[in-house]
Amino acid sequence: MTLQYAAEEEAPALPERLVSRAMGRGLRLRCPNCGEGRMFSSYLKVEDACGACGEELHHQRADDAPPYVVISIVAHIVVAALLSVEVAYHPPVWVHMSIWLPLTVILSLVLLPPVKGSLVGLQWALRMHGFGGGDSHFSDGGLKPEPRP
Repeated sequence: MTLQYAAEEEAPALPERLVSRAMGRGLRLRCPNCGEGRMFSSYLKVEDACGACGEELHHQRADDAPPYVVISIVAHIVVAALLSVEVAYHPPVWVHMSIWLPLTVILSLVLLPPVKGSLVGLQWALRMHGFGGGDSHFSDGGLKPEPRP
């Protein structure tokens, strides 16, 4: 006995969202949809909705990703500079501590908002975490591979 299932309805075609544009707007701390409204109401608090176009932004779930990205960026910069200075000048440890610790903190604090904005823009462009309108069809941002027959 073979069971036949009714065909599932196709998801409505939604306009394509350019990932590079959305991430660039997020990098500039602007709404990924229009590029005009502010993305953040405070240091890392994302606005509930864009003040210019009304796009809802409260769906975002950047969570721990921005700090991980920032740690990777800052580590590459600071470690490369630290090793270069050590090889060239051989300064005492207190000089290293007085230069690299504050630089690490400052770079991390400066880079966190743009990186978070960029990742929220990525989520918006891929329709992840509620940014898709019909979230039942796009709950994974369209990244889930199609099942094999």
